[in-house]
Amino acid sequence: MIPLGDDNTGEASTPVITYALIALNVLFFLVELSGGDPFIETWAFVPQRFGAAPSANVVTIFTSMFMHGGWMHLLGNMLYLWIFGDNVEDRVGHIKFLIFYLLCGIAATFAQYIFNTNSNIPNLGASGAIAGVLGSYILLFPMGKVRVLLLRIIVPLPAIVVIGFWFLLQFISGVGSITQQDTGGGVAYMAHVGGFVTGLVLTFFFRKPQTQIYH
Repeated sequence: MIPLGDDNTGEASTPVITYALIALNVLFFLVELSGGDPFIETWAFVPQRFGAAPSANVVTIFTSMFMHGGWMHLLGNMLYLWIFGDNVEDRVGHIKFLIFYLLCGIAATFAQYIFNTNSNIPNLGASGAIAGVLGSYILLFPMGKVRVLLLRIIVPLPAIVVIGFWFLLQFISGVGSITQQDTGGGVAYMAHVGGFVTGLVLTFFFRKPQTQIYH
């Protein structure tokens, strides 16, 4: 099941921030590939290291959310950001959407950090921030439909089903570096939850005054 797009006919602006975030994620991942493990160890968020020296590692809160565990991790996240980010950006405004995205990513990082403060595994990925975008989309467009390539046909499915599929893929993929143990890579479960809940809450404050929550 591959999502292809949703209904953008009601959009009043070009989603420049969404496009810029996608470009930045791709660019950062290419640099990550060229830098290898030393780059990841330097710029990913490591809970144990952050706890020992927060001020020296605060920048990794931001750099880590533009890194990914592999091509599939990157492409899956960027596809969902491209489909759902533009709608949310249109409803909250460009600058506010950028702030919204970063806050969701920060909240996701700390949600996982609270439950795994002693981990020395590098945390990386945009999944937490994107989970926030998806949470906002569900509130703003509860009746939204997404065109999906299902086997060999294109069918419209409720957005909430497609978003649920994204969460399912995240949980079973094993992609990412935040885990509940210090024995290897895995899925940042609490980061997803933290980002999603933050997106739900922030939507009530970030949406344009004339925007209704229910569409």
